[in-house]
Amino acid sequence: MTEATFAVLALLILGWAVFSRVLSRANISGALVFTAGGYLLANPGWGPLTVYYEAPSIHVIAEITLALLLFADASRVSIGEVRRDLRFPVRLLGLGLPMSVLLGSLLAAWLFDDMSWALAGFVGATLAPTDAALSAQVINDERIPARVRRVLNVESGLNDGIVTPVVAFTLAIAATELGAAGAHDPHGGSALLEVAIGAVVGIALGLGSAFLLVLGSRRGWILAGGRRLGALAAALGSFGVAVALDGNGFIAAFVAGMAFGAGWRDESVSVEEVGELPELLGEVLAFVVWFLFGAVLVPVAVDELSPSLLLYALLSLTLVRLLPVALALVGTGLDRGTILFVGWFGPRGLASVVFALLAVEELGETSVLAPAIAAVALTVLLSVVLHGVSAGPLGRQYVRFEKQVIPATAMRARRAVHHGSRGATTETLPRLPSKETDPRSDGR
Repeated sequence: MTEATFAVLALLILGWAVFSRVLSRANISGALVFTAGGYLLANPGWGPLTVYYEAPSIHVIAEITLALLLFADASRVSIGEVRRDLRFPVRLLGLGLPMSVLLGSLLAAWLFDDMSWALAGFVGATLAPTDAALSAQVINDERIPARVRRVLNVESGLNDGIVTPVVAFTLAIAATELGAAGAHDPHGGSALLEVAIGAVVGIALGLGSAFLLVLGSRRGWILAGGRRLGALAAALGSFGVAVALDGNGFIAAFVAGMAFGAGWRDESVSVEEVGELPELLGEVLAFVVWFLFGAVLVPVAVDELSPSLLLYALLSLTLVRLLPVALALVGTGLDRGTILFVGWFGPRGLASVVFALLAVEELGETSVLAPAIAAVALTVLLSVVLHGVSAGPLGRQYVRFEKQVIPATAMRARRAVHHGSRGATTETLPRLPSKETDPRSDGR
């Protein structure tokens, strides 16, 4: 990245900071602004700015960005509330995620004749994880039931780490097929072992750092701002230690955030305030990654644009996401509107961009790889636009829908009670939803 590119990025971030509220009211997200900026200003065909996408530092920046945002999002998750709702993210991650990977891979192999099974598997795995940052407007909307928002947050925090070994495995096979120099699996080893190492590192560093920071604060060892620096170190350290031990850094960062939030016992300051620095740095770096996405990956999608590519991107955002979510949540008691809401707000974002940059770094910019990169880039681009524009309107529509569903359920119950007095048995009466039993309740 040149000095001119750095200067323009800084000015774009300043402009976003000034007009962010105005743009958000128009449903224009920061991801869309910086993607457009990267495409227009650093496009290799005409852009005045230069981006060296071959530089390994670009991939490192993207990974660190994702780790920081995962830590920040997870630190605000209540362990107790997640435990009560555990069956929902478990179903989405244990059933929905594998089905999404499989369905996306089969669809890629079917639509793209020249794409090998390894690259098709790479595309399916790369586009399976969701991004909470792109649906932040939904997750932060307190009118939406807290349980629904927690499900989206926990799912997006864990799914990218879970599919990382699958992405690495498919890339290793593709590299062998292409005869790429130095082809190797950067996350070598057992996938379950990587996840286990990441989880252990995350728990240890998350709880340990929270304990040390609280202890230092109570005994007056910490200067002003030291707790925020400690939280930043915990986020970066969990990712770095896990990767150094051949573990899954993304799992480590998210688990560390949850453990940090659970272990925070200082009543003088909230965990949200302590975690401001990792979140803020993650947001700034995310703008850089979106700029790089627009400069490096979007031009590939434009050059490779075809009816089959567009069809794949649209199906990836709809059928490949909605069908597995619906099947995974069968029998949970969630109404159809909630299932559709959860299914739609599975935007593709930073994780997919990180994996695409990893593929370019590992395999090089080859004609064989171009369709796979184009499929990922176009899907993410459409997700940035469609999910960003629909977050506000669909969130409001869902709130109105929920307000109508629960009173209607209560009315049916009252009618059942009325008919029951004429001879119906109590076993035939429907149960009213409650905060303990209704998955749509906020759990408060």
